[in-house]
Amino acid sequence: MSSQPTVVVTGASGLIGTQLVAALEAEGKHVLRAVRRETQNEQEFSWNPAAGTIDRDKLHRISEGIDAVIHLAGANIAGKRWTNSYKQQLIDSRVDGTTLIANTIANLDRKPRVFACASAIGYYGDRGNEELDESAPCGDSYLPELCLQWERSCQPARDAGIRTANLRVGVVLSPTGGALKKMLAPFKLGGGGILGNGRQYFSWITLDDVVRAIQFVVESDSLAGPVNLVTPYPVTNREFTKTLGRVLSRPTVLPMPAFAARLLFGEMADAALLASSRVVPSSLTNAGFSYLYPQLEPALRHLLEH
Repeated sequence: MSSQPTVVVTGASGLIGTQLVAALEAEGKHVLRAVRRETQNEQEFSWNPAAGTIDRDKLHRISEGIDAVIHLAGANIAGKRWTNSYKQQLIDSRVDGTTLIANTIANLDRKPRVFACASAIGYYGDRGNEELDESAPCGDSYLPELCLQWERSCQPARDAGIRTANLRVGVVLSPTGGALKKMLAPFKLGGGGILGNGRQYFSWITLDDVVRAIQFVVESDSLAGPVNLVTPYPVTNREFTKTLGRVLSRPTVLPMPAFAARLLFGEMADAALLASSRVVPSSLTNAGFSYLYPQLEPALRHLLEH
C-alpha cells in the first residue's frame, strides 16, 4: 500500500464521490474505494452492507495509514416511487452501511482521525420560513426519521473516540447529475415553472463547493456532529425557477400545481419537492469556509456556462 495518507471512500462512483475522489487524489491522497463487486486493484476493497460483510483484513493491513473515512453510500432518494418497500430500502441502505463501516473502523488497531458520514437536510423536514442551522431539532415525518436513524448509526465511531461529522447535504447543483440535470431538458424547452405555490425554500450548493466543503470538514479538527452543506443563501422555488429561466433565456410560465406533483411523484412530492427547508451553514461559516459560488445566479451561470 501507498505511504501517502489513505482516505477510505464509500459511494465513490456517485455524483459527489466521483469528483471527491479526483480532488483527493489531486491533493496527493491515496484513496481506497469501497465496491460491492469483486475488487480489481489495490485501490479497492469489497463490502456488502446488506449482507453485513466487509474486507476487514485489508483495512487492518493498512490501518496505520488510514487518515479519514468518508461515507457517501446509500440508495437514491429519487431513484423510484416511494412504495413502502422502497422507503424501507432507503433506510436499510443507509443504516446497514453506516453501522457496518462505523463498527469496522471503531475496531481497527489504529483508528482513523475522522469519520465524515453523509446525511441530508431532509433531517429538518418541512419548516416553512424558519431559518434552520445545525441546532434546529429533527422534523417529524419520514425523511427526518430516515436521517435521524442514519446519523445515529455513526455512534460506534463516536464511542471509539473518532471525530465524527454528519454531513447534512442540501440539493447539489450540477449539470451532470442530480436535480439540475433533470430540470434542464424541460426548462430548455420552455416548460419550466414553479412547483406548488413556489414559496417553499430550496437549500442548495454547487458540486464544486460540496466537494470542497467535505474536504474542509475532514481537515478541520474543530468540526464534529452535524454540519449543513448548503450555501448561506437559500432561495424559494419561485426565485430558483425564475433565475434558472433567466440564465437559460427561457420562459418559466408552466407551473406544476401541488396536486399534479403528488400524482406524478406520490409521497416524495410532499417530502422532497413541496417541503420548505430554509437551511443555513452556521458550522461551516463559523469555521471559516469560503464558497466559490455562494449566490445562485453566478453559480448557475458558471455551471451552465452562460
